Amino acid sequence: MQATTFQKEMAVAKKAAQTAGKTLNSLFGHVNHIVKKGEIDLVTEADLQAESIILEILRGAFPDDNILSEESGSDGHFSNRTWIVDPLDGTTNFAHGFPFYAVSIALEIQSELTLGAVFLPGTNESFEAVKGQGAHLNGKRLRVSGIQTLGEALLGTGFPYDVHENPDEVIGHLKRLLVRAQGIRRPGAAAVDLAYVAAGRLDGFWEQRLQPWDMAAGALLVKEAGGSLSTLNGEPFTPYSDSIVAANPSLHEALLRALDA
Repeated sequence: MQATTFQKEMAVAKKAAQTAGKTLNSLFGHVNHIVKKGEIDLVTEADLQAESIILEILRGAFPDDNILSEESGSDGHFSNRTWIVDPLDGTTNFAHGFPFYAVSIALEIQSELTLGAVFLPGTNESFEAVKGQGAHLNGKRLRVSGIQTLGEALLGTGFPYDVHENPDEVIGHLKRLLVRAQGIRRPGAAAVDLAYVAAGRLDGFWEQRLQPWDMAAGALLVKEAGGSLSTLNGEPFTPYSDSIVAANPSLHEALLRALDA
């Protein structure tokens, strides 16, 4: 693959993510309008403004591509190229003034993740990956951690929006890893968790009942940083899977076994 492959797409994705990120930063701590999509599933004016910015930039550059976005759904364009967009991953964090949130943009071509951009406005960190070209953070090459045992591992996880109705499985997974891992963190934004796995800040991550826009860009970051991906059942991962387990290769099988113990 040539180094210049998808150069335009990445430039547009980064522009969209960072422009939306500036708007999110300007609204952070000033949320006035919150709507509940579910009992603990929120949407704010920040989500909608950020999404509007991203969609305008993507449509302006690639009018024939399909876009699948969290708040607007699918464009319905007949295209083998689909942009998968989360304008604000970590809305609950954002609404409470908790500074862990991200903009996530991925490009899927013929059902294959090809490009991913995750921007963390609060820290001005731009994570990016292109299939076959590695993953980078602000221009620096990323690599997953080399931690080899769960006892030395710092793991991340998240809780699905239906956790109030179905807590047992989630608590079971958490209990199994609490007694095995060195530590567990729950930042509250899957795109951040996955970017942190790619950067070696977390050694592994698992979560269930996520949506494609939560996982697509971050999953490619992990893969291009040398990590391993699967579902909780150990099946091959796609953005449309109902769960994800991401880790460095030395930990991935041990993490799967522990989750299934």
